Amino acid sequence: SFAERLQRAEQASGGLVCVGLDPDPAKLPVDLATHGQPLLAFNRRIIDATCDLAAAYKPQIAFYSALGAEAQLEASIRYARERAPHALVILDAKRNDIGNTAEAYAREAFDRYGADAVTVNPYMGEDSVRPFLTRPDRAAILLCRTSNPGARDFQDLLVDGLPLYRVIAARAARCWNERHNLMLVVGATFPREMAALRAAHPELPFLVPGIGAQGGDLDATLAAGLDPHGAGLLINSSRAIIYAGGGDGASIRAAAQQLRQAIETQRSTLRAADPRRAV
Repeated sequence: SFAERLQRAEQASGGLVCVGLDPDPAKLPVDLATHGQPLLAFNRRIIDATCDLAAAYKPQIAFYSALGAEAQLEASIRYARERAPHALVILDAKRNDIGNTAEAYAREAFDRYGADAVTVNPYMGEDSVRPFLTRPDRAAILLCRTSNPGARDFQDLLVDGLPLYRVIAARAARCWNERHNLMLVVGATFPREMAALRAAHPELPFLVPGIGAQGGDLDATLAAGLDPHGAGLLINSSRAIIYAGGGDGASIRAAAQQLRQAIETQRSTLRAADPRRAV
């Protein structure tokens, strides 16, 4: 099942680190400027530097499709499979539609790209989410409490006394998670909301953007979001890792190691304070 694969990925990598593969052409290392496949070359460098540290890789599809570079994305995912077979691949595409269009988006994520999970916008409701949940070993990651400042515009609107993001989480947990292959996107920039979601849904894993360049606090995130077993989170970092030191391999590795160590230090602190939070 996907839940078992997530647990194995966390155990094999020794942590909760998710590395974002978001290669901005304007920020690529200068030594790759004339490379024939610069996005793939940069991703290979990132993966080589982090293959034993990452529980997951998360490519954002827009960085590839904007350049007509989907083939480089496909090759990057294949390379991640070779170098880090334990790691999950999350296609960050935020897909949303209904019927056969949603089914086609699911095939794109899981068959064309071979992703283990895909981010999904649940705004259109259950029939837009179900096509991504039919495979027990593949997951849908629903936008719930996102990390951007504008998240409050709609996600805080009340529905029967609850903010919309809480309604999404409750519906997902109660009605859509029969195969235990559903996750939520919960931003590190909203730790109080994360704590409320974790209290209500201890069984749901969270994908957590917002650490690093977006300013989310790691210690507050772990205190709010770890499940009763001391896991249940994938902490994503993109820019802070992949552009460290101008994008050289040693600096990328050092940044990923620093994040993993910071996570483990805080997990140990939380376990000492509450022995019930065992790993």
